[in-house]
Amino acid sequence: MWGIADSHHPQWLDALARAHAVVEDRVRVGKAMGLRNLPSKDWSVNSGWILAANLGHDLDCWLRLLTLHDQDGLAHAEPDTMRYRLYHLPARLAAHARRRHLRIERTWPWAQAFVLAWHRLTDLPALT
Repeated sequence: MWGIADSHHPQWLDALARAHAVVEDRVRVGKAMGLRNLPSKDWSVNSGWILAANLGHDLDCWLRLLTLHDQDGLAHAEPDTMRYRLYHLPARLAAHARRRHLRIERTWPWAQAFVLAWHRLTDLPALT
């Protein structure tokens, strides 16, 4: 690249390509989280859709960072995999004695990962 010092070195070009690959990966994940198809031709509806899709993507990233960092197969899973394994939870919400209980299927393979993530989220200190 003309005008940039040391840009002719292979290491510099490799670092540039790797940084660009991270950006392309984030764009691909953003599209998978809902940015691929906008629902309307109206600007205000689409801006709300983009805000909701980016919020969902941020929540997914924070969930992985705070609770799933040591879970094999979930820390760096694709959004479709996360939807299938954790977000579409096969469970029933039951009420008993003025309390609600989440009854998770015992045969579900990712029940332990969900419970661990739930406990880690509830153990976070409250914001002050």
